[in-house]
This record gives sequence, structure tokens and C-alpha cells, in this order.
Amino acid sequence: MTSGIKNRTRQAILDAAIELLADNPGCSLGDIAAAAQVGRTTLHRYFGERAELLAAVASEGGERLVRAATLADLDRGTGAEALLRLCREYFDLGSLLSLMFSGQGGECWESQDEADLGRVVARGHADGSIDAALPADWVLSTLWSQLYAAWSYLGERPDESRHHVLDLLTRTLSNAFRPS
Repeated sequence: MTSGIKNRTRQAILDAAIELLADNPGCSLGDIAAAAQVGRTTLHRYFGERAELLAAVASEGGERLVRAATLADLDRGTGAEALLRLCREYFDLGSLLSLMFSGQGGECWESQDEADLGRVVARGHADGSIDAALPADWVLSTLWSQLYAAWSYLGERPDESRHHVLDLLTRTLSNAFRPS
């Protein structure tokens, strides 16, 4: 039971760090401890210094990205369908994406193998679901930039529903990748 409590406490600290660092990369460890509802000394028992916490955030981010790719089932359907499923999974990562886009999240996104995504785009080229004139790196850059745009849009419009913004995002990407 003790390890379960330790795991929950550690996860609460990581979740709070991701949320706060996404909005304010300079937030204090005290702010993160308060958001995780633990004392600062408890935070320091788990992460002796800020660098350890940031490394753990990057590792957690990488795990979440891999989990999202697994849930997207990239080997199923057309290349375009797989990328849209991945986009939906990534959209749910919210603050982690904001942290990635700000450059403050370490190198967690490198855990997602770009070669895997390149193969999905190549499959889309071959099956005709992605315009063959669009290079894979262009398609992936477009996917990332539109995820950023969707989260920025959502952040600037607190009354907007996540569901509606996700619909806008997938509609935009579907049309952007579709062959002429």
C-alpha cells in the first residue's frame, strides 16, 4: 500500500509540474508542491532539485506520447485516418503539448519515433489518402503546427468547447492532407 501512495504522490507532483510549467516555465518548486497538494519537503523527497523534476517531467511526457501513439493504433486504416487518430490522442495531452511547444519540456517528444510517423505518411501516400506531393516532414510539421494552433485557440477562448476545437482541428488537417 505504501508504494501505491508513493506512486500517487509522485504522479500528482508530475501532473502539477506539467500543468504549471506549461503556463509559467519559471514557476517555483513551492508553486508545484502547492498545486500537487504536498509540502515542499515532500516534493524534495521525490525530486531533490529542479533538474531532477524536469528530467522526470520529460520522461513522463515521452511515456504519454508513446501511450497516445499506441492508442491511435497507427497500423490500422489509411495513413490519413491513422494521423487523425494520433492527432485526437495528442490533443488530449493538453498541457504537455503546451510545454513541448514552449521548448520547456525537455526532449520528451523525441520518444515518439519520427520514422514511425514517416511510415504512416508514406502509407497515406501509397493508399491515396495523403497528397503524394506533400513531403512527410511537411505533413508532420503541419500536424504539429495545427495542434499548437488548436491549443492556442482553446486557451484564448475559455468558453469554447474542447470538442468543437478538436473538430476544427481534424477538419483542417483532413482537408490539408487530402489529395487535390
